[in-house]
Amino acid sequence: MSRNDLGKYSEAPQAAARFVAQQLVMKPYVWSALSVHVHGQRHLDDLEAPFIAIANHSSHVDATVIFGALPRRLSRNLAAGAAADYFFNQKGKSLGTRLFFNAYPVDRGGMKGHAGLSGRLLDDGVPLLIFPEGTRSRTGAMAKFKAGVAALSIQHGVPVLPMALVGAYAAMPYGQKLPVPGRPDVHIVFGHPLRALPRETVPRFTERLYNQVVELHDTTARAYGMPTQSDFQRSVALRAAAKKKAELPPAEE
Repeated sequence: MSRNDLGKYSEAPQAAARFVAQQLVMKPYVWSALSVHVHGQRHLDDLEAPFIAIANHSSHVDATVIFGALPRRLSRNLAAGAAADYFFNQKGKSLGTRLFFNAYPVDRGGMKGHAGLSGRLLDDGVPLLIFPEGTRSRTGAMAKFKAGVAALSIQHGVPVLPMALVGAYAAMPYGQKLPVPGRPDVHIVFGHPLRALPRETVPRFTERLYNQVVELHDTTARAYGMPTQSDFQRSVALRAAAKKKAELPPAEE
């Protein structure tokens, strides 16, 4: 991708079109369907682009809530990494994803062709939104983070903004095409921006980022009587045990 192509992620006309799409279409709809609660805004006071925003990922409302909750100065050119094989395989889908989320393609599943794009955007001053689990959770339970965010942060010298989304899975679980009725509560929690410690390795920084998102999630979940990550993991284990038991042959008498 050339520098001219990179410019479309931060140029004023595109930013103005995104503002209209996000603030007049996307946010009003989602905010009317959900009861969104924002926590930790004070942690954003000294944050400047470029940075990498990360969060747990369990619902198609996640990115919308993040863009709507961030102040305009941070969300204006925020570019969301989106799976190239899902969001960029059809022209209409890719246009909508670019318009609403300033999305750029991320390869997964052995695909190639967009390597290094995240780093080039950061070097061009564009902040990124990346879900480091790599895909949406099917159960609400978080998967371990992939190492890409930590590596990008270290290599390009940018901070990572950890965020947690609480209640998003219940509001629009995997397979739902619309949020469930009744304006369910969804909390978004901003944490302190983080950088790698001196001599901290990519795997250790990745683990620290994961633990921070879990802590943000569970502290808020407990405060509002919502499922913690331990609760989600326990439910997964119980379902797996029940399935295994059902598959066993009947005991002989």
